[in-house]
Amino acid sequence: MKLRVFGTVNDSIVDGPGLRYSVFTQGCPHHCQGCHNPKSHDIQGGYDQDTNDILKEIDKNPLLDGVTLSGGEPFMQCIPLIDFVRKLKKRKLHIIIYSGFTYEEILTLGDGAKELLSLCDILVDGRFELSLRSLALLYRGSSNQRIIDVQTSLKKNEVVIQCINEYGEWI
Repeated sequence: MKLRVFGTVNDSIVDGPGLRYSVFTQGCPHHCQGCHNPKSHDIQGGYDQDTNDILKEIDKNPLLDGVTLSGGEPFMQCIPLIDFVRKLKKRKLHIIIYSGFTYEEILTLGDGAKELLSLCDILVDGRFELSLRSLALLYRGSSNQRIIDVQTSLKKNEVVIQCINEYGEWI
């Protein structure tokens, strides 16, 4: 299945705990001021990549702890990402999604958004707010963004914030 991609990064240590493969999707409706990937906003930008080719790259790295989906806005491409993430879960990889949408907004989106959300472990939600930017925050750019334990949140039907220790590990 084809995915519109801004780029990928192997061996990332800043997009979540452990060693991660990061996929930056192309296209974003949020256009946050100060976005670290402004060239990923244009839906016509980037390039198409077969998700099976990305999986082959991931399979070459046995040290990976997980995969991070960022953007752009991943929830603009739910259908190819659902198939992709299902295959990642079979590989026992931890999944994080960064989204400018809030958890609550994602639950109201169509086109497979709730299904994609249900396949991930952690959601970093909310638009980047330049006035709330902090370099002291782990795994997020501004203090309004939340790190959400998706599986527990779905079970409890309420947002459950994921706690992080001083080493950047989930607790």
